[in-house]
Amino acid sequence: MDYANYQTLNILRREHGVLDIQMRALNGKLPTAGHQGHRELAEIWRDVTADDTVRCAVLRGEGLGFSGGGDLAMVLEMADNFEVRARVWREARDLVYNLINCDKPIVSAIHGPAVGAGLVAGLLADISIAAKGAKIVDGHTRLGVAAGDHAAIVWPLLCGMAKSKYYLMLCEPLTGEEAERIGLVSMVVDAADLLDRAYAVADQLASGSQSAIRWTKYALNNWLRQAGPIFDTSLGLEFMGFAGPDVREGIDSLREKRAPRFNGA
Repeated sequence: MDYANYQTLNILRREHGVLDIQMRALNGKLPTAGHQGHRELAEIWRDVTADDTVRCAVLRGEGLGFSGGGDLAMVLEMADNFEVRARVWREARDLVYNLINCDKPIVSAIHGPAVGAGLVAGLLADISIAAKGAKIVDGHTRLGVAAGDHAAIVWPLLCGMAKSKYYLMLCEPLTGEEAERIGLVSMVVDAADLLDRAYAVADQLASGSQSAIRWTKYALNNWLRQAGPIFDTSLGLEFMGFAGPDVREGIDSLREKRAPRFNGA
């Protein structure tokens, strides 16, 4: 498998069949999912599945955080252009299902801010490890659209309905410590130990019985497949919101660094 064509992901092969996938901070600060990055983050998991040399993958972010969310210019294009909106909807759907159906175990190492498409992959990873100071937030309702992406399919399973509604409807941020306390991530560690712990877990998974580990993942992920219609509904409602009036106020308020003033129904 040749990963040289990926432009927004730094991909490195480590020992024991561990594939290191780093989301690039193209702006020098945080990985941001523009057109290319969004598409590549959806497609990489098909390649990981097809690569017989990979036994486990580690996903991490470059720069100041794990992921900085969607590029606002792309969001505006989605609001203005049906074809762009339809394409990004397909990619968002594929990102979730490709992750769920990837047969290799995936470990995420979350530091700093974690929002948007990167957060989708981070929380759908089989083992999610967060630094204590990580800042996890699902920013959809702040933008003026429904919490689609991964939220409805996995948050209630991880931390229950009450916590899911609170954090998803209010867009309240969680530290890594709080995320671990409510069960949203697998474990929390000091920032200095994050990568070492992620690689140690990945090495352990890569050294274990691959059939046993992969079949355990497949069986457990049937909980997520069972929730597929819930996810499809949430994603459809999110993308319907991109055609509505509130998303433009959401974009403007983020660009102007002020509280949004939503007037939609």
